[in-house]
Amino acid sequence: MSKTDIASLERLLVARHPCVSILTFEEEHAIDVVTQAALNRGEGLWLWSASMGVREGILKEATPVDGTENAAAALYYLWTNREIRGLIVLLDLAGHLKKDERVVRLLRDLISRTAERRDTTVILIDASDDLPAVIQGTSARLELSFPGEEELTDIVRACCGEFRTGGKFNVTLNRGELVSLVHNLRGLTRRQAQRAVYEVIVHDRQLDAADIANVIALKRELLSSTGLLEYVEAPTTMDEIGGLRALKAWLAARTRALSDDAQKFGIAPPRGVLLLGVQGAGKSLAAKAVATAWQRPLMRMDVGAFYNQFVGETERQLRDALRQAEMMSPVVLWIDEIEKAFASASAASSSDGGLSKRMFGALLTWMQEHKSAVFLIATANDIDSLPPELMRKGRFDEIFFVDLPTAEARMQIFNVHLKKRKRDPAAFDIVKLVAASDGYSGAEIEQGIIAGLHEAFAKSESLTTAHIESALRGSPPLSVTMRERIEDLRAWAKDRCVPAD
Repeated sequence: MSKTDIASLERLLVARHPCVSILTFEEEHAIDVVTQAALNRGEGLWLWSASMGVREGILKEATPVDGTENAAAALYYLWTNREIRGLIVLLDLAGHLKKDERVVRLLRDLISRTAERRDTTVILIDASDDLPAVIQGTSARLELSFPGEEELTDIVRACCGEFRTGGKFNVTLNRGELVSLVHNLRGLTRRQAQRAVYEVIVHDRQLDAADIANVIALKRELLSSTGLLEYVEAPTTMDEIGGLRALKAWLAARTRALSDDAQKFGIAPPRGVLLLGVQGAGKSLAAKAVATAWQRPLMRMDVGAFYNQFVGETERQLRDALRQAEMMSPVVLWIDEIEKAFASASAASSSDGGLSKRMFGALLTWMQEHKSAVFLIATANDIDSLPPELMRKGRFDEIFFVDLPTAEARMQIFNVHLKKRKRDPAAFDIVKLVAASDGYSGAEIEQGIIAGLHEAFAKSESLTTAHIESALRGSPPLSVTMRERIEDLRAWAKDRCVPAD
């Protein structure tokens, strides 16, 4: 159980908040936290759910009060019964508050009574953040933490203990391997971590070093299912990335900057970089280059996917994603095309009721104040759509401009993509291809090679320089079709950004 969560709740109880709201999908953990806080303080505990009604304590054997399964009836009982003191825990009440105005009125009356008497606290535990504004205004919010390494170690041991009692089961992890396993469980909820350990054990009824890789694979699957963060595979070596010499040098100088040794040396974890540039010029690949250079997991956060029709859910999902990234630190967090995610944040008026501005404000606050080893990479194509607050000094460690690749970079790009398709670059006239691809982005060069492959395959021929050159000349690059816009972007970046190559 998290000692941090218990201490946080006890601080709110000492401060005599009449109502505490706990938003979580881990109801059992929340109840455990409340129960331990009640025991520590020697206070009574009452629990209500629509299935059981009102009962004293959390034991299922406890006799519920007759006729209190209905939310309104339960609140009326709790409000009028003057002998009830301590902590009153209400489960999943948000839905009832939306359906019945009487429930809202009775809850307000109960909270008012607890505020007057100062010997009782109402605690709302819910998976929905859809509380009425009048209730939110009188409630203190408690954010439950993700499990730390000590708690995750206890979860692993508890899972192993369950399997030991169920028959043949072996654990062959040494101490270092256990630490590695636990470290790779960070960023998961307690339930997700338990599920991951169960799954790797049940496969062969043992827990060994091979299960570390299995846990990582399950973690990717679990994170993808939440929709908050997406694990992104990065290139295995920097040799797979052409150009970007200045960015690579900057990263090389900070390879160990996210380590504990760096912090002991007095170096604060680097905050991140903003990558501006031409569409298709390699900003996404540059983001992957950071994870590759530092050998850190790369997590992509799709802010646009957070926008929810329910009031409050969008902000909550952003907070949860950032907290999850912090728990997984050291990690590289990537926001692609950040200007689209917060398009309305820089507008004088917006059609989303100010949601983009609140989201953007929450992100800026986190960027400024977080202390964890989370390195943020934001990419952007359109400088005009970027809110000016994002460009302020201190938000990012550096702002790089990713331009169209130089001749040297294009030569590297051709080599990388030809090798990737099992072709020997020495069999091609790379110098000729570099000349033919002047003004092309890395993505356009790759598509030229792919188009050349299709042409050669259709003619039952081997891929040649002519096939690729023909494909390139037959498809004008973005630098031609959008010349004016690209020139404007280059002019803006000239004295404001560091060239990535």
